[in-house]
Amino acid sequence: MDAQPKQCRHFLSLLDLGADEARALIARAIELKRIQRSGQIYSPFTNRTLAMIFEKSSTRTRVSFEAGMVQLGGHALFLSPRDTQLGRGEPIEDSARVISRMVDIVMIRTFDHATVECFAAHSQVPVINGLTDYLHPCQLLADMQTYFEHRGDIRGRRVAWIGDGNNMCNSFIEAAQLFDFELMVACPEGFEPKAELLAAAGDRVKIVREPQEAAAGAHLISTDVWASMGQEEEQARRQKAFATYQVDDAVMARAARDAVFLHCLPAHRGEEVTASVIDGPRSVVWDEAENRLHAQKALLEFLLLSRH
Repeated sequence: MDAQPKQCRHFLSLLDLGADEARALIARAIELKRIQRSGQIYSPFTNRTLAMIFEKSSTRTRVSFEAGMVQLGGHALFLSPRDTQLGRGEPIEDSARVISRMVDIVMIRTFDHATVECFAAHSQVPVINGLTDYLHPCQLLADMQTYFEHRGDIRGRRVAWIGDGNNMCNSFIEAAQLFDFELMVACPEGFEPKAELLAAAGDRVKIVREPQEAAAGAHLISTDVWASMGQEEEQARRQKAFATYQVDDAVMARAARDAVFLHCLPAHRGEEVTASVIDGPRSVVWDEAENRLHAQKALLEFLLLSRH
């Protein structure tokens, strides 16, 4: 008889963490970054394996998780639908039962959020959401680490999200609840974030239509590409809808004097952001990209070594 999945922590959403856990994880990410840069060897994951399942292609997610496992003394396996039975119709439940008996932790980057939920429900080991069309919680851990490093605690600050109400926007809404900040979302009609997330966030989140209104007094401004992976056929329609939602110098001028600019990358200069902003002095996108490595190492440690 097949064993029932044992109880373990998963990370499918930011709200799988408590507020104190989230701040402790960010602090640990900063410490792990210091350890790695000092040249100190820290390898608690000897003989531990991470399975990385990619139905969506990736640069930062793959490199950060794979390098992170190596730096912690473990190993990472790259699995794509082309190379596994997942791409040939094997039920998600069956793949979860098999893979989780052979590895210590699983990261999935896919389209449908139900896929990671189903996999987690049948897994004997922790499952991490590396991105779905609904949420991108790992990116928000890196974003929060970056803000904490540059400006301190984000509690009580104002954040502006400008552009599509996509998975990144949805995760910013969850972050507003978890880290206790105000979120202004500027998006065109018809491109709002998920209604259930807005309802849960209450007065922490406000939807506006003008980017400069959202940016007014903001301590952090973030955006994303207008057409995400899988939306390429909508490119022309989206370019028209988002034409006035570019983060440019005029938008940044409305922000607080110490505001920083974030972008999860890849970026399209001249579309959602100007080169003068993303390559300018208020941009911390390269620290943000590097922090995917350190935040995810802290997350792996949290889930695997029961630092909770």
